[in-house]
This record gives sequence, C-alpha cells and structure tokens, in this order.
Amino acid sequence: MTDLYASQRSMRNMRKIAMQRGVVAILDVGSSKIACLVLRFDGTTTLGEDGEIGSLAGQSGFRVIGAATTRSRGVRFGEICAMQETERAIRTALQAAQKMAGIRVDHVIACFAGAEPRSYGLDARLDLESDVVTEQDVARVLSRCDVPDYGQGREVLHAQPVNFALDHRSGLSDPRGQIGNALAVDLHMLTVDAQAVQHLAHCIKRCDLELAGIASSAYASGIAALVEDEQELGAACIDLGGGSTGVSIFIKKHMIYGDAVRMGGDHVTSDISMGLQVPMTNAERIKTFYGGVHATGMDDREMIEIGGDTGDYEHDRRTASRAELIGIMRPRVEEILEEVRARLDAAGFDHLPSQQIVLTGGGSQIPGLDGLASKILGQQVRLGRPLRVHGLPQAATGPGFASAVGLALFAAHPQDEWWDFDIPADRYPARSLRRAVKWFRDNW
Repeated sequence: MTDLYASQRSMRNMRKIAMQRGVVAILDVGSSKIACLVLRFDGTTTLGEDGEIGSLAGQSGFRVIGAATTRSRGVRFGEICAMQETERAIRTALQAAQKMAGIRVDHVIACFAGAEPRSYGLDARLDLESDVVTEQDVARVLSRCDVPDYGQGREVLHAQPVNFALDHRSGLSDPRGQIGNALAVDLHMLTVDAQAVQHLAHCIKRCDLELAGIASSAYASGIAALVEDEQELGAACIDLGGGSTGVSIFIKKHMIYGDAVRMGGDHVTSDISMGLQVPMTNAERIKTFYGGVHATGMDDREMIEIGGDTGDYEHDRRTASRAELIGIMRPRVEEILEEVRARLDAAGFDHLPSQQIVLTGGGSQIPGLDGLASKILGQQVRLGRPLRVHGLPQAATGPGFASAVGLALFAAHPQDEWWDFDIPADRYPARSLRRAVKWFRDNW
C-alpha cells in the first residue's frame, strides 16, 4: 500500500512539473484505437457544452494543440497483451500529435479500460481536537477508513473522498476551514488488476515518456460525456469501446462506482466476420456502413455486397440482406447491455434520485442503439458526446473520444485523491471488507 502511495504521489509531482512547463500529452490506450492529444496550459478558460463559461470544461484553462489516432495493436479487452506492438502504436500516435503541435512532449497522462475494476465504499469518523477543520484533520479522518482486503495482485487506481460531513451537515465537498466537532468522510476506492497498470507504465517508459497520471477510462468518459446536472443528480455513463464496455456512476460530481464488461464493439465485428464468413476488416466496414439493431420490412430487401478478394468469383460476389446483418448484431449488443444492466443493479443504481443513462464510446454509434438500451437499461437513455474543449479538431469530437477528452479535463482539474494528503505511513488503515453497494444504499 505504501509503495502504491509513493508511486501515485510521484505521478502527482510529475503532473506539477508538466503543468509548470505548460504542456502534457493525453493517451487513451484502447483495444481498437490509441488516441493522443497534446494539451497546452495557458491560463485561459475554455467554453463548455452550452457555450457558457463555468461548466466542467470551463474551468480548465488549456487548449488542444495536437491530436492523432492510430489503430491499436497489442491490446485486448482494454489490456496490453503484446508490449512491443502497443509500444509501436503509442509511438506512432504520439509522434503524429507532436508533429501537429510542433512541440516535443515528455509527460503523459494515460487511461485504459478493462483490468477488472472493483469498487469499494469506505467511511470513517473523527472527533476534532480544535473546532476548525484543518488539512491534518482531513488526513487523519482518511487514515481511519477501513481498507478492504482487496486481494493479491490488485492495485488502487482511484481513492477519492466523495462526501464529507461535519456534525449533522452532510454533502460537503471540502470541509477545510469550517467549524464543527466531528468530521466524517465517505471514500470511493477503485481497484484494478495490478499487472495491467504495470504493463501500461512499463510500455510508456519504453516510449521514453514520464507517466504523470493514470486513470480509468470509465471514469474519464463520465467526466466528458455527462453534463454537470447529471454528474450532480446521479447518472451512469456506459462507454462502449472496442474490447470492453466501461460503466461508471456519478453523483454529487464524483464517481461512486466503476466497473467494466469484457465485451465491446470488436465482439460485434467478430460475430459479423464469422456469420458472413468475411475477414475482420470487411466485417468492420459492413458494421460501420450498414449496421443496426432494429430490422424493418425494408431491411429484407436491402442487399449488401459482402464481397471479398479470394479470387473465387462466386464467393466474392456474395450478398446478404441488411436484416441478416442486424440478426447477427442484435444478440451480441443485447448481451453487452444485459451485462451492463447486471452491473448497475449490483451497484444499487435504482436507489439514486436520478437514473439518467448516457451511452458513449465508438460502439454507441450503432443506429438504434439508444432505443434498444432504453428497453434493457431503463427509460432515461441518451447518446453522449464529449464536452467541447478549445482546439479539439472536428475529427476528435465524436463519442469515440469521450475518454480522451475526459482525461484532458481530469489532467487540468484532478479531483482530490487519498495520496494528496499527508497521511503518516504508520497510520495506513487496517483492512476490513465493505462493498460500495451497501454504502450507497445507506448514504444516498
């Protein structure tokens, strides 16, 4: 735990150095694409979704000066499985983004999906020695949280205080300087498979870069795709990526639950490839141009040339109806959404005051997906695009860039994490298990 604490703190220091230099790279390492944005911090404000300064993006003070994507290699289910291939892909994206920015970047903040995230809700209470809450009091109450025994081979990725209470006043985001007798905290902790984090850190090091921060893609997508009211009142962000689907729940502007389903758009492509007996590249093209999840009478008559280049004229001349294609895609999309539903149920999502669901990520662009999702997940479903940020090229404003844009917002304004407070190493908490779900129901 203390090693982790040290590594997280060193990343925070790297971020400060990057901020002083005024430039940092954002890297979204996905299963289907690797996206890189180069940010320049210049102290200006950017405009939010509605053009108003003061929305989430409005506090940021950065502009995007370089952007590039490349096809991902060596990543499955959001996790690196072939180091050299991923390293090459990262270098390709980074070099293209640096070229566009006309500047060399040394520091990078990265996000990744998958790695089997698990959420825990922790809480603690402390009687104050003086009647004004100090930074030390916050550190002391955090050190009293009972950390669950989250198991060997796992690492804490996020540990964020999501709510403070002072005497009988709950819902405080920052109690420092306020007057009271007893301080309580609710903390959300997200653990992931340690190896996935180590692989990513190692890969970035091999690219001669300094890691200045790391985040969960599901968290980053929620920051970018949920508007401020949704983050405040309660909403889930479903990020349909290539190799995995991220699930995050926000309330009071904090993530209080994160999870992932080990399926995504690539699995739909793979089903098409097998069902129509075409290579993956053809299947991806067919999915993009003709895909959908709702078949109408028209679709029986709309024929798609599925083609090929085997040299066998009869085989390469084949066609399939759009209804057939939808018949292949729909079961897999339903399966992904059913898995998401199970995660939301486990998290007690239906106990929140608002149950808005926002679909984002590249996979959310399948026509008719929002209608199918509202049948499976609940009525309030919308498609989400990332907030607008200064300098972002038009090509990078689609839902497939939600996690990259969210990571840029996270880089500009990271939320307080446990390791931002000076907790004495010997006060590292004892371990007792308490899952996020129960904490949810009791506290919100």
